[in-house]
Amino acid sequence: MPYEWIKQPQANSTRSELHLWPYNALPPKGFAAMILGFFTFACFPMFALLGTAVFWGMLPFMLGALGALYWALTKNGRDRQILEILEIAPDLTRLTRHNPKGAPQEWESNTYWIKLALHPDQGPVPNYVTLKGNGREVEIGAFLSEDERKELYTDLDTRLRIALNG
Repeated sequence: MPYEWIKQPQANSTRSELHLWPYNALPPKGFAAMILGFFTFACFPMFALLGTAVFWGMLPFMLGALGALYWALTKNGRDRQILEILEIAPDLTRLTRHNPKGAPQEWESNTYWIKLALHPDQGPVPNYVTLKGNGREVEIGAFLSEDERKELYTDLDTRLRIALNG
């Protein structure tokens, strides 16, 4: 699951902290295997061309394709370095989103006035989860799958009730 409750409510405290991140299906070892595998399989047809002028004509295209694959995979990896941190306390709830580029985005509101909403059809993605308070409505976990957003909504609803009721 690409989210985790870091701080659990304790008997003497109702504070919770949630970390959310996009799922990354390609770990560093998989990245290296993909680049090496592409290079290996792209070299097989090149062996037949060794010693010919066609080899030198095909080599730039093969290396260009390898470079494009490397660039695309690294860009995708950088773009997925998102971390959302939601801190829930009885008096204040704070959401901080760390984007791959730029400064972190922050939102906070009194926990009592927060409205948690699940938008089955009205959002940019199905089952869009938002928090509304302090005059703003912010999304949370838009990068999660549809089922994960439903589960996130249920978890958040429970944690907000715990924070308010102790």
